[in-house]
Amino acid sequence: MQPSHEEPTHVTTAPSRAAEVLSRPTAINGLTVPNRIVMAPMTRMFSPGGIPGEDVVSYYARRAAAGVGLIVTEGTYVGHESAGNSDRVPRFHGEEQLAGWQKVAEAVHAAGGTIVPQLWHIGTVRNQGDGPYPGAPSHGPSGLRVTGVEDATPMTQADIDAVIGAFVESAVAAERIGFDGIELHGAHGYLLDQFLWAGTNRRTDAYGGDPVARTKFAAEIVAAVREAVSPEFPILFRYSQWKQEAYDARLAETPEELEAILAPLTAAGVDAFHASTRRYWLPEFDGSDLNLAGWTKKLTGRPTITVGSVGLDGDFIRGFAGEGSPVRGIDDLLDRLEREEYDFVAVGRALLQDPEWATKVLAGRSDELEPYSASALKTLS
Repeated sequence: MQPSHEEPTHVTTAPSRAAEVLSRPTAINGLTVPNRIVMAPMTRMFSPGGIPGEDVVSYYARRAAAGVGLIVTEGTYVGHESAGNSDRVPRFHGEEQLAGWQKVAEAVHAAGGTIVPQLWHIGTVRNQGDGPYPGAPSHGPSGLRVTGVEDATPMTQADIDAVIGAFVESAVAAERIGFDGIELHGAHGYLLDQFLWAGTNRRTDAYGGDPVARTKFAAEIVAAVREAVSPEFPILFRYSQWKQEAYDARLAETPEELEAILAPLTAAGVDAFHASTRRYWLPEFDGSDLNLAGWTKKLTGRPTITVGSVGLDGDFIRGFAGEGSPVRGIDDLLDRLEREEYDFVAVGRALLQDPEWATKVLAGRSDELEPYSASALKTLS
């Protein structure tokens, strides 16, 4: 077996093996996901006024019909005026916006899939004056961007309470309109992650200090959502070491430090963790081949989702620079699933490029898989 710290070779996976490993139904709290394939959240900006239209409905339904077991939607803004910076990113609040999302959920279910919205607040990534509410101040734990620039408003307790309430309202709405759970976006340098990371959280109150204190904000959101929704309604939590403007940033340098961060979130009610990495095959800590999802499952006992360049040979960051990526085999991915290092595999760009990716992989039609082209970012197909 190939060591996990090396890039997988370009191989053709036997159809019987791919189907056997990836087709097993798996539970997250009260939800049974029909297989191990997850659509990763990818911001698309095709929802004018924050309202997902029929093209968004078709976009998600097409992938559910082609074998994706669980869809995590693109990031959707919670109902806080500082949550986002674009009027074309969908929102998960408001009558028209939720009516659009209800159609998405119904279409995905009709196609045989399951779906959760990713609930999002971008924090200090938002520039002052950005839409959809340009008059709102930008907020963060200490007013700092990931780069260290101070150009936002440190959050007061009232601000913190308002944001927690916004996440709760969106989670309750998700259950009401028929979604199968929710995912909280705590990764990539956005608001929840800004509290988790020492580089952006310089607070001296109960929300800052050591790693456990820095989890307080996120854990309070999890606990408040857990109390407001049904006990069996799944709460997923996405987190990462890296940030958009600091790819080498780390929340934890050791498994012990990571456990200190994950334990309060687990206790608060997280049912599954979505551990975001840029390359899933890289080990997270010295002395072990486990990646971030593998360590997360080992430390928490919760189901985990791995992600990062699945099915493609090339980092997603290059796609934003206009570069494509060739197809790559997934045998090493299946090895890890068989060892139960993690439970689900989230696919991003490969599914963006090819809605039929899951069907082709499960049927052994790897010769039909499409290389990723950055032009896929320009359409909602």
